[in-house]
Amino acid sequence: MICWKCRKEIAIEKPARGDDCPFCHADLHVCKACDFYESGSHNDCRESSAEMVTDKERANFCDYFLVKKNCLGKPDNDSKSKADAARDAFNALFG
Repeated sequence: MICWKCRKEIAIEKPARGDDCPFCHADLHVCKACDFYESGSHNDCRESSAEMVTDKERANFCDYFLVKKNCLGKPDNDSKSKADAARDAFNALFG
């Protein structure tokens, strides 16, 4: 798994609520490391049955937690942030 915060590889496959990153000590069972997390959606979660979690960077008890796909294995160096993709699209149009 790749830590959602420091992006370093760690040896935890599926984090439990008490697990944290050995490098940056960030909690690992958090919304931001979950595949259902999507900023801007209702409660920032695509799972409609999940209870609202106010702090997306702190450990929680969500039963729907699923490790984010891009957190598995090595980080994807080809992926771009939404801001980078938007900037590239803008520059392609108005370059």
